[in-house]
Amino acid sequence: MNRTITLSAVGVAAAFLLGTIWITSQNTGGDKFAQCRDSAVAGDLGGPFELVNAEGKTVTDAEVLTEPSLIYFGYTFCPDVCPMDVDRNASAIEILEERGKVVTPVFITIDPARDTPQVVGEFAEVMHPRMVGLTGTSEQIKAASQAYKTYYKAHPAVDDEYLVDHSTFSYLVLPEEGFVQYFRRETPPEAMAEQIGCFLDKST
Repeated sequence: MNRTITLSAVGVAAAFLLGTIWITSQNTGGDKFAQCRDSAVAGDLGGPFELVNAEGKTVTDAEVLTEPSLIYFGYTFCPDVCPMDVDRNASAIEILEERGKVVTPVFITIDPARDTPQVVGEFAEVMHPRMVGLTGTSEQIKAASQAYKTYYKAHPAVDDEYLVDHSTFSYLVLPEEGFVQYFRRETPPEAMAEQIGCFLDKST
């Protein structure tokens, strides 16, 4: 089975999100994070969710996002894109740690049928010692995905294996501010750390 995610699928996901969020660089009045952004972001993104952690406990966004957090929606059976993106996020967080800034990496699966609490927990632990792995019912995952306006769609299974097309953005959430910025997968860890650091400095 070909386990390569096509660029066209990623392109569809990007178009889905960028079509949902209005991005403008024309007016940043009143935005204390204006100098941290590549461009101003307007749109209702993020919100409450109820998911299941690696211990099998149901948790809410208020319990998980208690400090600055970097959220990624993916799945552990992803052959290449997800591991690369999550590793990039972990590298950015390690750079921030060296600068005395703490950000929690959060991985939310979009494949709850295969990604059990144990599976997401083991995946998260391998990727970063502080990463939070979350799964849930199909309904819980759908609600969380809709809150962040992510896209995902599973391919038909072949011999019990299947790929899932999905958006590949990472979302920076601050406890007192909510969602403040998203990052494309081509952003290198150093640039991501620099930009996140700006948001953290401006939030204090």
